[in-house]
Amino acid sequence: MAFPEVVEGTSYGKPSYMAFGKFFTRVRAIDQSLVIGQVGFDEREMLVEVEPETFHFTDHYKGYPFVLARIASVDAAQLRGLLERQWRKNAPKRWLKEHDAAHSRECA
Repeated sequence: MAFPEVVEGTSYGKPSYMAFGKFFTRVRAIDQSLVIGQVGFDEREMLVEVEPETFHFTDHYKGYPFVLARIASVDAAQLRGLLERQWRKNAPKRWLKEHDAAHSRECA
């Protein structure tokens, strides 16, 4: 994982990745998909409709703002953007402010 402060952990007894001590993502071995949070229901429906070979969800995730992305077909840049939402949600505000300021200096 290229995001700072991401470590291996467990979530509901499954191997996963944690960011700042909270769930970040995990691989679903059954369908080789990543579990991606912070995806609103409307956006999820659009992703599944436009790219059904990549995006899907199961009944388990139906009532939650999550989408599943098949690793073999997901675009790397799109995946990074989706994962960044969860990472930013997990990051403490103070840490995120410092991180964003440092990144702005790098890009200038």
